[in-house]
Amino acid sequence: MPLSEHEQRLLEQMERALYAEDPKFATSLRSSRGARASRGHAALGVLAVLAGLGLLIAGVATTVIALGVVGFVAMLIGCVLVYSAFRAGPAPAAEDASAEGPQAPGAGGSSEAPGGSGFMDRMEDRWRRRSEDGQ
Repeated sequence: MPLSEHEQRLLEQMERALYAEDPKFATSLRSSRGARASRGHAALGVLAVLAGLGLLIAGVATTVIALGVVGFVAMLIGCVLVYSAFRAGPAPAAEDASAEGPQAPGAGGSSEAPGGSGFMDRMEDRWRRRSEDGQ
């Protein structure tokens, strides 16, 4: 279902507010370099799981136990690859934020001061007004 024009404008407004309040976080969400590597590892893991499943079924069908064991191991390795691909995605962004932790609060406080109230405050006010108008 496509978004209405009003919803698209609100979404664009929220994006601009996110960039204004925390540009480092916003750029970390947009960066696709790590996402590509994670997608590649996840795709490789899924292929390994499917190949392992095929080998496992072939081992059961032919009663060759070694083939079934190899298939199980391939499935296990594929699952580990998929799991590590999804775990590795957000970790670098968190490490970057923790590495610059002492410097970030000073920068965040100065960027909020010129803008007035924060994005979340404005959204909460809108929510309160909407619920008051509905009653």
